[in-house]
Amino acid sequence: MALKTKLTDITRFDTRLPKEQKEFFEEAVALGGYRSLSDFIISSAMEKAKVIVEERKTLLATKRDREIFFNALLNPAKPTGKLKAAAKRYKQS
Repeated sequence: MALKTKLTDITRFDTRLPKEQKEFFEEAVALGGYRSLSDFIISSAMEKAKVIVEERKTLLATKRDREIFFNALLNPAKPTGKLKAAAKRYKQS
């Protein structure tokens, strides 16, 4: 999933963080061979974002999968006789 951006598509992202955290990140920048702290932060955030998005896409890949999943959560099936008997045996043991 390559991300292509035009110069006009670039936006700014600002954040504040504790001095110790910034110094720790700067150490990682130097050790990791990144060009700048910004490169390190963006690269790290991008890697984590890809993992999160892929996990969610895999879990509920299609609209139909999501509908089935959420329908099962919101409208669970009634327990069958076999399930009731199993639960009764479990409680007796």
